[in-house]
Amino acid sequence: GENGARTVEIYSQREDAADDGDAWTRHATGMLADAPQPGAGTAGFDFAAWPPADARQVELDTGELYEGLLERGYAYGPVFQGVRAVWRRGEELFAEVALPDENRKESGDFGIHPALLDAALQAGTFAVAADTSQEEAGQPVMPFAWNGLVLHAAGASALRVRVAPNGPDALSVTAADASGTPVLTMDSLVMRAVSIEQLGATAADESRDSLFAVRWTELPPAQETEPAPPWLPVTTADDLAALAAGGGVPAVAVMEAVGGAGDDAVLALSSRVLAMVQAWLGVPGAEESRLVVATRGAVPAGDDGAVTDPAGAAVWGLVRAAQSENPDRVVLLDTDPGAEGGVEPVLDSVLAAVLASGEPQVAVRGGVLSVPRLVRATAQGVDANPVFREQGTVLVSGGGSLGALAARHLVSRHGVRHLVLASRRGPDAEGVRELAAELTGQGATVSVVACDVSDRTQVASLLAQMPAEHPLRGVVHTAGVFDPGVIGALTPERLAKVFAPKVDAVRHLDALTRDLALDAFVVYSSASSVFMGAGSGGYAAANAYLDGLMSHRRAAGLPGLSLSWGPWEQVTGMAGNIDDLTRTRMSRREGRGGVQALRSAEGMQLFDAALRSEESLLVPARLDLRAVRADAAAGGGVPHLLRGLVRAGRQPVRTAGGGGDRRQLADRLVGLSAAKQEALLLGVVCAQAAVVLGHSGPESVRVEMAFNEAGFDSLTSVELRNRLREATGLKLPATLVFDHPTPLALARYLRAELAVDEASPADAVLAGLAGLEAAIESAGADEEARDRITVRLLELLRAAEATGGPGEDPAGADAADEDLDTATDEELFALVDQLD
Repeated sequence: GENGARTVEIYSQREDAADDGDAWTRHATGMLADAPQPGAGTAGFDFAAWPPADARQVELDTGELYEGLLERGYAYGPVFQGVRAVWRRGEELFAEVALPDENRKESGDFGIHPALLDAALQAGTFAVAADTSQEEAGQPVMPFAWNGLVLHAAGASALRVRVAPNGPDALSVTAADASGTPVLTMDSLVMRAVSIEQLGATAADESRDSLFAVRWTELPPAQETEPAPPWLPVTTADDLAALAAGGGVPAVAVMEAVGGAGDDAVLALSSRVLAMVQAWLGVPGAEESRLVVATRGAVPAGDDGAVTDPAGAAVWGLVRAAQSENPDRVVLLDTDPGAEGGVEPVLDSVLAAVLASGEPQVAVRGGVLSVPRLVRATAQGVDANPVFREQGTVLVSGGGSLGALAARHLVSRHGVRHLVLASRRGPDAEGVRELAAELTGQGATVSVVACDVSDRTQVASLLAQMPAEHPLRGVVHTAGVFDPGVIGALTPERLAKVFAPKVDAVRHLDALTRDLALDAFVVYSSASSVFMGAGSGGYAAANAYLDGLMSHRRAAGLPGLSLSWGPWEQVTGMAGNIDDLTRTRMSRREGRGGVQALRSAEGMQLFDAALRSEESLLVPARLDLRAVRADAAAGGGVPHLLRGLVRAGRQPVRTAGGGGDRRQLADRLVGLSAAKQEALLLGVVCAQAAVVLGHSGPESVRVEMAFNEAGFDSLTSVELRNRLREATGLKLPATLVFDHPTPLALARYLRAELAVDEASPADAVLAGLAGLEAAIESAGADEEARDRITVRLLELLRAAEATGGPGEDPAGADAADEDLDTATDEELFALVDQLD
């Protein structure tokens, strides 16, 4: 403005807000003005004499300091824990603040690093917090208004800070670097008390941001598609083997997978599909063909949104895992359970559109195609009417930390007073006696029972023991077995092991409680049933069955809720079987973005929000959508399931080392010697290996160390194969890492497969001349540039003549020199063309 100032307002909106607009939230208003002259307002305190001679140092253990602040409502992450030392002099407070060593290199990227500024303001917070008249009991104080904030120097990584009173409820803040040079001055910092309830409400809102539902979104009608390729039905792996032995692989093979009757129907169907997928992935030359696994009523698409075949839902979980490990090889297609005539007429009408969509998972209802997308769930407030009726009993099945956490929460938050804790070990389970004593002390009656809930007879006996005066009103099933393994390593026996505490147990609990008036039937599923299934196909299948069965219950008018949890921070029970590398992989699963671990309190807030939902399936998970967006902006694309949360924008050209554009990688190899081609590809391999292993950079990958010695297992080997497949465009086998066991060997293999001709010295010169020609054209009418180019060309041509072959006439060379000296620009450029 004319007065040298401008107003500023800061707003935010959900990153997945609808185009027609969720409301924007205003967080701050302010005024920016022209900066004063350097040094203005900085006089009055000498930071060079540090600390002040008459100041008394405060005994300070920074770990205890921040733990104490956390108890009072201040939660500072590691980067923001910057206070190093504190002194007092009357009402003045002095502090040294600094960035952590690993973050100091970032300081040059900012006028002042946000964490360093925050640490300086923390000193003011501490000063006010120490005054009980300013900080009411249970109410932390926080910075509210900044006035006269001026930055005098940029890029500081450590500060000396002085905080002093400056009127009622206000402080002045000044800071300098280690030499005493002023960095920051602030005329006044006004603090305000914030209630614990306000902070808690904010935390609850943030937790609900981590609650998602799966919506089936209609695909727009295809404009024009190619005719559907011919397809062949296959029923078993033997059928596929016979086709392959016959000398041809069909463009599309279709396997119909519909559940049957019987106690082992889920396992039988899943095992049959597993054998087929394993056979398909092993067929030579089938990389461009597609296997379509067709189910019927396995997903809640369509108007009624009901699952009629929970066994088919298990197939979806299994195949989703296979798709994550082997992109573009298998398509899931769910057909309308009410359609007549089987799968053949449906395929004839929609197969072309399904394949043209590029979607890995599609449902068809009445000729309309729809695809799954994650959306934020809408849940009722946590203070709605109680879920569990008084005097009723709630059964918590499954030991370990998740079962214990649920039991504690049911007693403390939901007022449940009658609990049955059932697990295979019962009273002998680790920590269960202490848990029962703890809950009893809170007024609950707790029974601990040994029961294998995968055994129908034992479940029936358990339910028969429920006291008539406290009938069973709720079921919370948390049991599970995690058995990691890529699709190629799974067996029916391994499936059965994982299915027992999930599929069998919940099937028995469902069947034996259908006649009871339950308030809630909650099962703990896993996000692997929906996505993140790579390396855990059996587990994904078992949990997808739970998702489908809860939808089936809801359609029958019964309570049913499946919670497909993201990873937890717990390290006991089932979660304790997930090692650190697996946790790292879970945070990068699908190769896009990340999923962060849930804290206990956050998980239970999500549990409460989900409990009052009308959904049969919810996904409580901390999705790092900013990482997904950043990866998409870098050209990585957005996973299909997340395209309802993150908009896929334009993709820029990427570098080969970052998994970049395939054409660009091939172009970069052209014109290089064999050694340089190998070096470039080795850089690509090491960069991708570092990403998969979670290293900071490719320099951490030793080029001659075997992959298995570096920490690769079957799943990370598949992940590396997929990343290199994307980077190179090659059809790489699943055994890639095992066949070429070191980065160097793998780089040499990639060079041989890419088959880019090695450049000769003459090729390199000619390639350089082509670039020179482009540079000359770009110089255009710039006479100075053309003169410089001309001089350099003369030097190069003279050097070439001086190293001429035998029989060259020196006199001719001298004449040529004279010709060059008098040549015009056009004659020189014509000579270059002749050389080319």
